[in-house]
Amino acid sequence: MRGPVHDGLWDVARPARPSRTAGVAMAGFRDRGLGTSGQRAIPHPAVTLVVEFGAGPLVVENAAGLQRGSLVAGLGLGSSRFSVRGEHFEVVQVRLSPLVAHAVLGSGGEVVPLEDVWGVGEVSRIRERLADATSWDDRFTLMDALLARRIEASRPVDAEVAWAWNRIVRGRGRVRVESLADEVGWSRKRLWARFVRQVGLPPKRAAKLVRFDQAVHRLVAGTSPARVAAEGGYADQSHLHRDVMAFTGLTPATVAAEPFLTVDDLAWPTQRPCS
Repeated sequence: MRGPVHDGLWDVARPARPSRTAGVAMAGFRDRGLGTSGQRAIPHPAVTLVVEFGAGPLVVENAAGLQRGSLVAGLGLGSSRFSVRGEHFEVVQVRLSPLVAHAVLGSGGEVVPLEDVWGVGEVSRIRERLADATSWDDRFTLMDALLARRIEASRPVDAEVAWAWNRIVRGRGRVRVESLADEVGWSRKRLWARFVRQVGLPPKRAAKLVRFDQAVHRLVAGTSPARVAAEGGYADQSHLHRDVMAFTGLTPATVAAEPFLTVDDLAWPTQRPCS
């Protein structure tokens, strides 16, 4: 199923139906070989899994240097900003709720090769099967089944940690994280330690990330920074400015025009899906 084409550089595919597993969202990207400029990755409240199987390498560049091929990026894309580029690459991108990611990938918060998590042999087999598939829907089905098996065979996160994360998401990041421990009946120290180990960020940072995600999508959709700040739980517009700069290195006005590495109608409001 074809989706929007961003700047004519990438074809984007979306699954015909949602994943059978809650907390899993997929997309497919095919580089058209028309340019080599990098696309900035914007933090998102999910763990990102990317499986590359095309002719050319997917290249991620951050402060640590270059990384090629399939990868895992922790919640909010880890602690460092990065851009994505390549030529003639094809990838399946999977966004995982951190509650699901813990079962699929284990702990970890940075950008690492997928081979470091699943092993070279396993990743090679998945890449071959994706390359042999004749359609994007077949690739999505393949990945969905693989993820479901891993989730079924793994131990879920603590119910208290899941409750705290869902509370943050439902509140769009506008929650008093200090009260979460009391609400689940744990000590603050215990909840914070389990939350960091199983989700990947401290609760306060997780709430800030969720609130940023809500704000930045409203900015992309055309809402003014002043209104986003007033309605998004920020003390004032300068508070919004600081948070956006901290997550992206961009001002609120600039980030609104930044292409996202995602399939998102709000992130590409001017694009119409292709037939």
